[in-house]
Amino acid sequence: MRTIEINIYQFNELSEEAKEKVLLNLSDINIDYEWWSSTYEDAKQIGLNITSFDLDRNRHCKGFFELSASEVAQNILNGHGEDCRTYKTADAFMAEWDPIFSDYMDESSVNYESAGSENKLMEIEEEFLNSLLSDYAMMLQEECDYLQSDEAIIETIEANEYEFNEEGELV
Repeated sequence: MRTIEINIYQFNELSEEAKEKVLLNLSDINIDYEWWSSTYEDAKQIGLNITSFDLDRNRHCKGFFELSASEVAQNILNGHGEDCRTYKTADAFMAEWDPIFSDYMDESSVNYESAGSENKLMEIEEEFLNSLLSDYAMMLQEECDYLQSDEAIIETIEANEYEFNEEGELV
């Protein structure tokens, strides 16, 4: 039997070349699990069910409302901050949808329960769904980009106290 001694390094103690190797080798460390689950859960809490997504050039989300469009919008307005893109989308939806819906429900209006108003409401709701899905696709893209950034990889390495040999290989 023989004993081999090696020096063990924290990430910040490595040479620049070794750090680059570590970042390349661990580039998927933050996305090798269902990293999107918290975003899906956020959507579910407002009444939106995301069924799938794709990122990069074909970025999109697919999904459907589990509640009425107006309930989803109200949940967003109550739970998401004013600076959030979903808040702005919900606010714009309500500004367009509410007057038409009020007119549609007004028994004294010529548009009371009219097919034209109903079709317009359904069109606005469909646009709202598509806009929200686009918002969530953008959020997922931004989250994925961050998780693959050097900054996030280094945070994970340091939080888990990974150790490396001189060449930047995990030990």
